[in-house]
Amino acid sequence: MKTHVKALVVGGGAVGTSIAYHLARAGWDDVMLLERDELTSGSTWHAAGLLPYFNMSYATTHIHDYSIKLYKTLEEETGLNAGFSVVGNLRMAQTQARMDEYMLYASTAETCGVPFEWMTPDQIKERWPLVRTEDLEGAIYHPTDGYINPADVTMAMAKGARQRGVVIERKWQVDGYEWTGSEWRVTLTKMVEKGGNLVASDEQTVVTAEHVVTATGNHAQRTAKLLGIKIPAIPVEHQFIVTEPDPMLVEYRKEHGEHPVLRDADAKWYVREERGGWILGPYERNAPARFEYGVPDSFRADLFPLDLERIEEEYMSMIHRIPSTETVGLKDDFNGPICYTPDGNPLIGPAPGMRNMWLAEGFSFGITAAGGAGYYLAQMMVEGEAEIDMASLDPKRYGSWMTTEFAARKNEECYEHVYILHHPDEEREACRPLRTAPAYDRQKAAGAQFGWVNGWERPNYYAIEPVVRSTDDGPRPEGGGIAPALGGGSGAIRDTAYPGGQFRPVADFSDHDARSFRRGAWWQYAVEEAKAVREGVGLIDATAFTKHRIWGPGATAFLDWFTTNKLPRVGRINLTYALTDHGTTRTEYTIVREAENDYYLVSAGAWTAYDQDYLYKAIEDKEPEYGRINAQEVTTQWGVFAIAGPKSRDVLAEVIKDADPETALSNKRFPWLTMRNIELGMCPVKAIRVAYTGELGWELHHPIEMQNYLWDLLMEAGAKHGMKLVGARAQNWLRQEKSYRAFGTELGRDATPLEADLPRFVDLEKDFFGKEKLVETGVRVKCCTLLIDGPDDADPWGREALYTPDGTRVGRLTSGGYSVAFNKSIGMGYVSPELAVEGTRLQVRMQNKLWDAVVTCDSPYDPKNEVIRKDG
Repeated sequence: MKTHVKALVVGGGAVGTSIAYHLARAGWDDVMLLERDELTSGSTWHAAGLLPYFNMSYATTHIHDYSIKLYKTLEEETGLNAGFSVVGNLRMAQTQARMDEYMLYASTAETCGVPFEWMTPDQIKERWPLVRTEDLEGAIYHPTDGYINPADVTMAMAKGARQRGVVIERKWQVDGYEWTGSEWRVTLTKMVEKGGNLVASDEQTVVTAEHVVTATGNHAQRTAKLLGIKIPAIPVEHQFIVTEPDPMLVEYRKEHGEHPVLRDADAKWYVREERGGWILGPYERNAPARFEYGVPDSFRADLFPLDLERIEEEYMSMIHRIPSTETVGLKDDFNGPICYTPDGNPLIGPAPGMRNMWLAEGFSFGITAAGGAGYYLAQMMVEGEAEIDMASLDPKRYGSWMTTEFAARKNEECYEHVYILHHPDEEREACRPLRTAPAYDRQKAAGAQFGWVNGWERPNYYAIEPVVRSTDDGPRPEGGGIAPALGGGSGAIRDTAYPGGQFRPVADFSDHDARSFRRGAWWQYAVEEAKAVREGVGLIDATAFTKHRIWGPGATAFLDWFTTNKLPRVGRINLTYALTDHGTTRTEYTIVREAENDYYLVSAGAWTAYDQDYLYKAIEDKEPEYGRINAQEVTTQWGVFAIAGPKSRDVLAEVIKDADPETALSNKRFPWLTMRNIELGMCPVKAIRVAYTGELGWELHHPIEMQNYLWDLLMEAGAKHGMKLVGARAQNWLRQEKSYRAFGTELGRDATPLEADLPRFVDLEKDFFGKEKLVETGVRVKCCTLLIDGPDDADPWGREALYTPDGTRVGRLTSGGYSVAFNKSIGMGYVSPELAVEGTRLQVRMQNKLWDAVVTCDSPYDPKNEVIRKDG
């Protein structure tokens, strides 16, 4: 066995072999793969081998697309047949809502170049007469996917890897990782057969590796313990059954080709042919997580007992859809562990807090994703970045707050949701609430319907209705006064916690029932909230923002190198970007300069661990050069309320304590893009004059322990000015009216800030990390804002394809919504630079139709920023 390699891949399933293969193909000629048992002995051996294109994620769709195309080429390269049956994939819909889901998915598929066809029930019946269709609305058909033999494709990739110099060693278990500062020392133990079990022998060795990749499947929890990190990859039981030959199927096949993989999403199953019979794979309720704390030593290529009662509903629905199966017996059954993550997407990328340690864990659709995961991870390792933005799959999307119990329960939920309608406004309910700001109960009492971001509960919108007020002293008209969120006190309004008591929560409102692929029942609430910000004043909870403090003698020089924009003067702020080494956007920061070498950084709330890891590693690299740099993540120390709208200054003037309160919020003393330490009542506030909504406004960063005090104070002050509570959905619409880019949509690792059309935040006169590549890349595509004449009952979600009027696909939307300023749909997206010009006419595909759109100027609402700079 080799004792030193450039890259060590741990795990010999489909994912691990693909990574080893692609590293070698990318030019690394010193790669070794380890497997503790035999290749494919994990989940790979009992996988059904399906290769579905269907996925709502842009990155994951690219991964699946690459895999399917790769597998078709392996036999020519290796001489081994990968067992790919290109039979197609028919995804049926019983409801219009399901067809709406497919139409939204089709927009994502179009942007990735994935082929598909639409089929009516009659067309399905004519082509595949064994399928019952009278209760179907239609289907989407992928002619180029199908299923594959998992063991065969794994062995083909393994052979391809060996042909390129990869060494594959079996029966070696990793028992320790140690980072020396320049390489990994990996302790291995030889595994031996004993009584049918695989046990550790006394033979050990140490291998040093520049890079290590873990692709350990069901053993991810053991890997996490060895590395001292958290990995939310825990298996869930997945059952499938194989029937005896179906005589009607056998007869049909005498003159016809094989059926496509059939998916009845509303019935929660897939079915495909298997040697004259059928395989049924259900995604039933109540499938349990397994191996939360590690796989037992006795569990090898083993299975769990079948639980037929758990899948009875799905089994009966198969008989309904394919009536010929009613008299067919069961031939075989499988119930094995399939690894999941809380959101169903794999964990691909650098391990948190470590150098040259890469994770490829949590693959619930491992065969489908293996080829693409290996390809894009190899790009990240060899070239520094992948050609697509892999942030949505990064292992650090879950922070240190994540626990085993959270992962297990969310993974069970994720399994159950494989075929649940994937509404773009979906909010899953398991393990909630978990992370709550102090004002959570007050917001809930005021009608808040919450979304989930990085574990935090954040109001999406407030489901409210106007009411006639009453107090202890008798009837009272709406407006005036404010009740504490939990009531109480003489004269308190007891049936509402809303400002002024003019509204109350809608009784028995269901956010679940409000969801839609079109304009859901929540839409009108968000419209009224957006109008309130544009016309009056609104209050938004932004506590989930990621916050860091950076200080010390080297802080200024470091941040000047780390970010693209000029650093602000003391007391001022700027918007800036940290880049990847490829010049693309890694993080967006608002930097507040509190003192000469003391900075407060604010970034997106969904990416706390992701941002922290990159920031801290960069500090570690540059501290020897720049001097001492202190860093502290302070997200949970500071709450944030954003107050915005033409009357926002009036509300704050009610409660600010200052020697000259009349001028404390004026442009002279508190201009736009500055920070001031102010006092609101008894609460010290780090106030930043900036508003993500594009209105006059302030972010009020306050000590988290004083949040409820400040909330009540603002509610009282806001009541007389008609202040409304505003959620994230209205804010998302409003920021698009200002062309404010968002990280994870317009901003990411597949485009530079210049391609995002943000040259004003890039100072090319100074040196900064990633500058050379940014300049070298140029502007391949360009971000723009579009106003859309869409349907009356729907808005874009930010996944739709863009076309020229002659039908040429030219780009995609990255954000979408409704504009109250222009009374029509709005979106942001990327097209070629020559099309990103005001007045360019394009079309957006929504609900399988093309709708006219026009490229606007940047910031179509208040393009000169006159509103946001308003004095008073």
